Amino acid sequence: MNKEEIMNILPHRNSMLLIDEAYVEGEVAHGVKKIVGDEWFLDGHFPGSPVVPGVILCEIMAQSICVLMADKMEKNTLPYFTGLDKVKFKSPVKPGDTFETECKIVRVHEPFYFASGTGKVNGKAAVKADFSFAIIKNEV
Repeated sequence: MNKEEIMNILPHRNSMLLIDEAYVEGEVAHGVKKIVGDEWFLDGHFPGSPVVPGVILCEIMAQSICVLMADKMEKNTLPYFTGLDKVKFKSPVKPGDTFETECKIVRVHEPFYFASGTGKVNGKAAVKADFSFAIIKNEV
């Protein structure tokens, strides 16, 4: 999926749509984010030695898992992060890197979904985490 196809699933727009590409392989969601260096989250983190903040890496994993949820992401629904657990940052992600995710749903208790994911650069783990989210009707 390209960005336009991803926007048919996710409500994120502009600077908060963080994944460039996504695809599903069996029960595993894959996401790709190319870090070019001009992203808003690198400004000031850290001057002279920019590193993608860990919370952004977790958000990229969460957005990539949503491609598995296309059938659940009806009009006027929003995916809300509900938890992060066992987060381990293994190596920094920097400009020029292509950050690739592999995430899967491990348990469902609707509207809650529990997932596990890994983010890598050049096949080397940068972050691993368990996380959860809920898909909720937007009341606005």
